[in-house]
Amino acid sequence: MRPLTSKTDRLTTLTLFGFRKGHIRWGLAQMGTSAAHLNQVPGLLFYKLLGSGLGRGFSIKPNFRRYGLLCTWESEEAADEFLERSELMLEYRVHSYEIWTVKLLPLQAHGLWDGKQPFTPQLGQEKANGPVAVLTRASINWRALPQFWRFTPQTSKALDNAEGLVCSIGLGELPLIRQATFSVWESVEAMKQYAYKDPLHQEVIRRTRSEKWYKEELFARFIPVESMGTWNGINPLATLLTKQV
Repeated sequence: MRPLTSKTDRLTTLTLFGFRKGHIRWGLAQMGTSAAHLNQVPGLLFYKLLGSGLGRGFSIKPNFRRYGLLCTWESEEAADEFLERSELMLEYRVHSYEIWTVKLLPLQAHGLWDGKQPFTPQLGQEKANGPVAVLTRASINWRALPQFWRFTPQTSKALDNAEGLVCSIGLGELPLIRQATFSVWESVEAMKQYAYKDPLHQEVIRRTRSEKWYKEELFARFIPVESMGTWNGINPLATLLTKQV
């Protein structure tokens, strides 16, 4: 496991909640009600409450039993205090059958999210050895929606057979128009093999630029440093991070 190198490291966490049967309405309500609590959390610099889709990437079909919370923190201590002891997280545990959290250090970041750059890399151009996490996020132009949803499900399906993919999920703030994908790869090389050599993925990238699909976009790479809990019944990074200790 790679430790936080200094207090200047800008820690990011992604938490995925799997809600129990009969608790879906409560989970959906948190998209609107949890913000009041999160706005008061000490040390929380940026957050997004996220729904999810079926499959590994962008999806037009929602998954009402899986939600996410993405946060950027002033310090690891602030993150731990919230994740382990806050009333909001305690309440989420009551309604969830599983929770998975991954701690991430930003390696590279390009673009904006609501006009902000929430991930300020402190690692310079340090080479990432071992697993790497990728977050892609976009606000889609209304006029581009038909083309976007015509092509992107094919690239998301290609993730099913991508070599070196550890796990991935499609996330979003609003259905159809504000979408994100989070994925973890065994190595930077495995991620690049998919990103730069998969023909469907390359076609989408070309059309994104030439047809101006996005109003705003962000791409970020992270080094996973800690993985806690379960996602689909397992801790997907437990073995990979143990090898780094």
